[in-house]
Amino acid sequence: MRKAVQVVIATLLMAGALNAQTYRNPAYPQGYFRWPLDLRPEIVANMGELRPNHWHMGLDMRTAQKVDQRVYAAADGYVAFAGVRPLSFGRFLIINHPNGLSTLYAHLNTFNPEIEAYVTSEQYRQESWAVELTIPAGKFPVKKGDFISYSGTTGGSQGPHVHFEIIDTRSGKRLNPLLFGMPLADNVPPILTRMAMYDRSRSVYEQAPVFLTVKKTDSGYVLPRDPVIRTPLSRVSFAIDAFDRISGSPNQDGIYKAALYVDNILQTAFVIDSIGYEDTRYMNAQIDYRYKANGGGYLQHVSKMPGDRSRVYHTYGGDGTVLLADTLPHQVRIEIADAKANTINLLFALQRSSEGPVAPAPTGSFMPEMVNILEKPDFEVYMPEGCLYDVFTPTYSRSNSSASMSITAIHQLHNETVPVQEEYTVRLKTDKIIEDAWKDRLVLRRTGKGSSVQKTRLQGNWLTGKFRDFGSFQAFADLQPPSVNELGKGDTVNLSAARSIAFTPSDDFGIKSFRAELNGKWLRFTNDKGRTFIYIFDERCPLGTHHLKVTVEDIAGNVTTKEWWFKREAYVAPVKKAPAKKAPVRKTPAKKGKR
Repeated sequence: MRKAVQVVIATLLMAGALNAQTYRNPAYPQGYFRWPLDLRPEIVANMGELRPNHWHMGLDMRTAQKVDQRVYAAADGYVAFAGVRPLSFGRFLIINHPNGLSTLYAHLNTFNPEIEAYVTSEQYRQESWAVELTIPAGKFPVKKGDFISYSGTTGGSQGPHVHFEIIDTRSGKRLNPLLFGMPLADNVPPILTRMAMYDRSRSVYEQAPVFLTVKKTDSGYVLPRDPVIRTPLSRVSFAIDAFDRISGSPNQDGIYKAALYVDNILQTAFVIDSIGYEDTRYMNAQIDYRYKANGGGYLQHVSKMPGDRSRVYHTYGGDGTVLLADTLPHQVRIEIADAKANTINLLFALQRSSEGPVAPAPTGSFMPEMVNILEKPDFEVYMPEGCLYDVFTPTYSRSNSSASMSITAIHQLHNETVPVQEEYTVRLKTDKIIEDAWKDRLVLRRTGKGSSVQKTRLQGNWLTGKFRDFGSFQAFADLQPPSVNELGKGDTVNLSAARSIAFTPSDDFGIKSFRAELNGKWLRFTNDKGRTFIYIFDERCPLGTHHLKVTVEDIAGNVTTKEWWFKREAYVAPVKKAPAKKAPVRKTPAKKGKR
């Protein structure tokens, strides 16, 4: 057996060396961009790391586990955009450069004084904490190395770091920063932990992967039990469980490239070199979504799903599905590489174990690249082209609801193990008479993988909404206004000792908007993490007595308004008295006993 393994490996290596057809990295300028921090270059995540519903689109740069590190312009240019996005980038900047590229810096704290003053003035002009500001080209010019902001952990960040992206300015595509000669040493190849095989005569969402153990050898990765996979299947594909590492880092980063060769001919390759945000959700097509949704790890398909419209895959005569029309052994090589061209290979042979016709492509009632419709007496679904990645047959069930203020039955459409790319339309028929007072307070809720709620309106007896996940659907009348915590006690609340004001409104179905007014004028409350609204006292609230009005609206349109008077006086922290010193206790010498 060992000799047979060696023969197969040697044959594959020789054949692979003869095949020059491969994907070449784009030629990007080297050394044009500096590291935007005056810290040792280190990353927490690279471009292509797998995240829920998206690829990570840049580098997460370490900031020594601290906030307020100085961030610098990576090259000459001008600040073209400044934004504040809760639960996303937080506070971020984009700089346009004269070579047709842009750089993005996110999860920032305070911008440099000039930019900070401009953003603040625009927030007050628009009366909104969240802003998206396109800035005229000549307003904030920068030179390479100019201070632009302090680092932070704002928005969706889970800890201090700077998120950094390089962008093709015209197309908006994010380019892999590791292809620009960034000062990160990396001579460590990717690591392959296992491979999975699929029967592609069936939907990938209606089967479990067959796992194959891999072993690292001096000649590459192999299948240690048998170098030949013998299968009765005639249509198969593969996925890999692999990760990359930067030299000196323990982090498991994303894979840059994986290519499939069959009989020494390149079939397909996925490459994380250029991705637009409009395509990043296609990460759900690249992974075994069902396996991940059921609690497993990430498996990345080497082949392209039928409904995957992203440009991550490069195909060469096929989509990577291997058709076995005979019983001869076929040489297979899966090449995995990082952005620095550190490469590993998995080598094996694939052989069909019995003669027979090639299985047809899978079929089902829901098909990718087609309009799909489901119609029930009180539930309808319309899915336009581009929603699905693979064929499958959806499940559906209906149950009555006893929930308070429910106005429809509960409709379960499949489950969270099948991903959806684009929005699709759901219609529910009411099973109750809707009172006039309810008609402007109706919401439609989907639960399952998380939940989502949207306001809806009655059209005849039907309610309509748009969603991007399967799950359980139900409509409600929401007449309950949101709740808001109190500012404090008393007719005039004393806030002299406080540094800030915080409100955390709550609602059964979600908050739509929050507005605060100080003495009749809009007051900026931050809402960085999505729940709590915070105002830190500044020059807009001097010492004295003030009137504060807070208005909160929920998704259904219910409004709660609260008003308070409060005062701020010069505050001197009480001096803690030192504890009184106790008089020393004299010890009486013990009397000596008589002998």
